[in-house]
Order: sequence, then structure tokens, then C-alpha cells
Amino acid sequence: MTTDTGTERITKNRRLVLKLSLGVVMMYGVGYALVPFYNVLCKSLNINGKPIGQTALATGAIDESRTITIQFLATRNAYIPWEFRPKIRTIRLHPGENKQIAYFAQNNTDQAMIVQAIPSVTPGSAARYLKKTECFCFTQQRMKGGQAMDWPLLFHIDNDLPKNIHTITLAYTLFDVTKSAKKVADAKQGHL
Repeated sequence: MTTDTGTERITKNRRLVLKLSLGVVMMYGVGYALVPFYNVLCKSLNINGKPIGQTALATGAIDESRTITIQFLATRNAYIPWEFRPKIRTIRLHPGENKQIAYFAQNNTDQAMIVQAIPSVTPGSAARYLKKTECFCFTQQRMKGGQAMDWPLLFHIDNDLPKNIHTITLAYTLFDVTKSAKKVADAKQGHL
């Protein structure tokens, strides 16, 4: 039976601490990169109903022969102590008709925070027909502690929407990007 000397044990403990520390840093890095990775993946694969850069006002004829039901949902990442909800849960509209609604957001902390809303459209095949002209999801939203506001959403559904789609759900998930936005701002200013 072999026994470790004090020096060997210290060396093994240092290696173990180094490996565990490296694991923690890697897990933090993966967690930090999830939102940008999600955006890139959805954009490149056109999955999860994530609309791809559609921002045009409907200027053509309104198809009054069809009525589409649009449902609005809102969720928050588990760690965001905010209130976030659509002001209207359901509307009915005709393809080609512009509609404006709003989502209510309130920062229930005493700290300024920056958030990003990530959209999802169900069914996924309808995502390419949902055209947003104005959306709070286009940019990161900064709100002071305790601040509340309505975030506008202006959109329409293209007339080319397949005839078998009668209901579309537009959902937003709110993510806290305060730390990553600060790192980006610091990098732009040349800080480490």
C-alpha cells in the first residue's frame, strides 16, 4: 500500500482545485453565450418560429374574406423579478391589416436593468408571414428600478399566409442582459 506524502497530496489538491475552477468558468461561459447562440441557431435554421428580419408596413389590399386570431403570450426567465404581460391577450384581424398592441413591463427591483425580449411564433410555418414594423424586441430595453411602461408592437400578417392557418401565437420571453450589455459597452469604450 502506498501513501501520499504531504507534497504529493498538495499537488493533487491543487490540480483538483484547478480542474474545478476551470469547470466553473466554462459553465459560466456557456450560460453567458446561450442567448446569442439561440438567436444565431434560430436565424440560420429558421426554427422555433423566430421571425427573420421582417419589418414592413402592410400597404396592399386587406383580405377581408379571412379572419386570423392572434394570441399574445409573455414569459420571463426565472431570474427576472419583473412584471411582463401583453395588454391584450387575443385579437382578430384580416391578413394585410396593420395592428398595434402593447406589452406592459415593470422593473420590480431597485436597480436599473437591461432586458432583451426573444420572440417565438407558433405554428413555426407562420413566422415568415408575421411582419413586425415596430417591436420592443428589436433592441435591448433599459429600465430604472421601479419603472413601468408600455412597449409597442406594430405588425401585420401577409396575405400569403396559408389558408389552413387560422390561429397564430406570438410569445416573448424576457431575458436579463444587464451584465453582457455592460461588457459590450465597456469593450466599445476600451475598458477591460
